[in-house]
Amino acid sequence: MKQLVVGIFLLMAAVGMAACGKGDTKKSDAPVAKPPVAVEARAASTGGITEGIEVTGSLEPKFSVDVKTQIPGLIKQVLVTEWVKVKKGQPLVQIDVAETDAQVKRAEAALIAARANLVQAEVAAHRADRELVRIIKLKEGGLATPQTLDDARSEAEAAQARVGVAAAQIAVSEEEMRQGMARRAKGGVVAPIDGIVSLRDVNVGDLASDAATAKPIFRIVDNRLLTLTVTVSSRDAGRVKVGQPLEFTVDSQQGRTFFGRVMHINPELSGGDRSLKVNAEVHNSGESLKGGMFAKGRIVTGSRPQVLQVPRSAIGAFDTQTQKGNLFMVENGVAQLREITTGVVNGDMVEVVSGLKRGEQYVVRGGFNVKNGDKVAVTATK
Repeated sequence: MKQLVVGIFLLMAAVGMAACGKGDTKKSDAPVAKPPVAVEARAASTGGITEGIEVTGSLEPKFSVDVKTQIPGLIKQVLVTEWVKVKKGQPLVQIDVAETDAQVKRAEAALIAARANLVQAEVAAHRADRELVRIIKLKEGGLATPQTLDDARSEAEAAQARVGVAAAQIAVSEEEMRQGMARRAKGGVVAPIDGIVSLRDVNVGDLASDAATAKPIFRIVDNRLLTLTVTVSSRDAGRVKVGQPLEFTVDSQQGRTFFGRVMHINPELSGGDRSLKVNAEVHNSGESLKGGMFAKGRIVTGSRPQVLQVPRSAIGAFDTQTQKGNLFMVENGVAQLREITTGVVNGDMVEVVSGLKRGEQYVVRGGFNVKNGDKVAVTATK
């Protein structure tokens, strides 16, 4: 009886295990359907495209000047401070020129005396000429000796010589006065250009030096016209021409695009990296741009209409060197990975040279969740 009970128990256990195994097999054999992946798609279209050369560079004022003193002396007055606008000819600094003032006054006095001497010499010369005429008449009447006539002639010539000396002395005095006045004028340092004072390095009481040894006391920059210096690779050097437009952005002015024009091209490449330096002129209306800013942009070399383009974000495995990438195409609700060949990169848009036809649907967003052959559900079509 005991053996019978054990046998029944073992039989029931075996049947249970078999039933469980059969249930597991049925469950594992059931297919699991992957839901479609939601994506945004767009029909490939054409549009105009501008070609250009990507460049970076820095902005500098086209006109700037370091102001120095021309004569040594004690700084008597400083008339402007930093970051203010100045006009050409506006006084900046006054140097103490008391000694030069005294020299000018002495030169003026010497000039007055020289002019008086000239008047006296001219009067004496006229008197000597009249005396000579009188002696000649007396000689003709036999009333004057040859010696008297010779003396009269010598005196007339000497009087004319004294007139010449007096006139020369006037010229010397005038030149001394001009030099003194010019030196005195140099005591007033003025702005050589219109602009903004970007540096002031002088104070009342400082001792100024002459221009040969002096350090700049002011720096004035004119930000109305800037120069953007950029470098172009040797591969693109032949595409750059004077007059081409240049569009660029700066970090401090997000969302704004600025424009310039190529004005100068270096006639030779840099010996270090074989790059070409190019200068563009930028009209800085509103003076929102500053010298020293870093700029990133491109030189526009041409344009083409009806070019097939896709957003850069839609391209996977994009290699700008080999100009290869791939797109997920939507064909009958299924994502198909396709390789494309790219061309010009125009901001956020990329030219597609081959691998895509106009009107075909490609995934714009959601491609990172998609694998080749996945079913997709297009939630938006643009």
